[in-house]
Amino acid sequence: MKNLPLLIGSLLFSTLFYDQNIGLNLSLFSLLTILVLANYNRKAFKQKSVLAYTFIYLITATSIFLFQSSLAIIANCIAFLTLIGHVSERGSSIYVNWLNGIYTTIAGYFHKILNKPKTEENTQHKKDIDYLHLVKIIGIPLMIVLVFIGFYSNGNPLFHDFISKINFDFINLKWILFSALGYFLLINISTPIKVNPATENDLKIGNFLKNKKNISEENLKKENQLALILMVMLNTLIILFLITDIVYLVEIKDLNAAELSNQVHSGIYALIASIIMAIIIILYFFRGDLNFYKCNQTLKNLTYVWITLNLILVFSIVVKNYQYISSFGFTYKRIGVFVYLLLTLVGLLTTAKKVYNVKNLWYLFRVNSQIAFAILIISCAFNWDALITKYNLNYAATADFDYLVNLSNNNSFILKTYGDGIYSKGQSKYLADKKLKEYTSSLNERNWQEWSFDNLKIKSK
Repeated sequence: MKNLPLLIGSLLFSTLFYDQNIGLNLSLFSLLTILVLANYNRKAFKQKSVLAYTFIYLITATSIFLFQSSLAIIANCIAFLTLIGHVSERGSSIYVNWLNGIYTTIAGYFHKILNKPKTEENTQHKKDIDYLHLVKIIGIPLMIVLVFIGFYSNGNPLFHDFISKINFDFINLKWILFSALGYFLLINISTPIKVNPATENDLKIGNFLKNKKNISEENLKKENQLALILMVMLNTLIILFLITDIVYLVEIKDLNAAELSNQVHSGIYALIASIIMAIIIILYFFRGDLNFYKCNQTLKNLTYVWITLNLILVFSIVVKNYQYISSFGFTYKRIGVFVYLLLTLVGLLTTAKKVYNVKNLWYLFRVNSQIAFAILIISCAFNWDALITKYNLNYAATADFDYLVNLSNNNSFILKTYGDGIYSKGQSKYLADKKLKEYTSSLNERNWQEWSFDNLKIKSK
């Protein structure tokens, strides 16, 4: 039976997720997804790229079991869509993989039905099955039997008692509907669908700009002059800003939390405006024919200088954020600043490569979305709550213990260790003990579908 694996998978889906919270079940469902895809797409799973995305998907599944963090769950969902989309078309860009993955997950079955080729065999098969007759031979006798059951129940007390004892409470309609949902999801993803014309257009469009034969030298000369003037002014402006910023960083010694926060945030706002404007302006001037203008080398050099100055601006924000963290420890917002700076750095470098190698806008979309996906997958493999807690308690000049207590339960055992040591008395120990006690209690109440690595940890003690 061709769909037997899907029927078994739907029953597993209900067993894993029905009336359960996220935990081990999502990790096991990731394995189920891979088995279904591999079973129905065996040729695709012989490709190295598909195996690579499968491995990435397994990393996110493992991270969910280890940490159960929101970041790991988000990464797992995106990796799920990426793998499905990549199986549908290995040569497409990653954002097209996401599109194909979403479409397949939601509407894959209906797409297959609506786009099924009409062959003579299919047409003859449809003619052989009389669906109206099936409804008649099942529905009409069933309704008549129910009517007679009513008659006989009223006419015979013993028959009424016999019928009333028949109990169908063992049938869980919600569980059945949940199984049907699992079957629908699995049959959707079993044979991933390509969304056209988006996928076809993506395959046709390369990464390089094409040189047009008929270009106006006069127009290009004027546009080049405008770009040169603008780049000179913008380079001068950012140099002045960086000089004052570096002088300020050298002169400052002790800043309180509010001052450091203001410096980091104001620097980020300036960086956001500068980088976005930089990339937009560069993309505008190097959108087409100006890339092939014979006198554009000076403009390109000024563009590289501007990108370099923006990289220095990124470095200055890194220094400010590091000073902030050294004094007051890590928070998710401060880590977020580093992530944004990393993405900014990538954006600037890929923009420079776009100008140098005469690449198009699609190149930037492709490479930057791929790098962002890689950063997300790498990030989900870390227990950030534990890392924040260890750093703040060991290295930060001032540790906000209340902030650490309010993080997720992933740092409960670490806080308990420090509560028994450095903070052996007082409010900090009380909060650490209370958090661990409540977390341990919640772990013991979990069903096996909701387990995480911490369940194994407390059972081994």
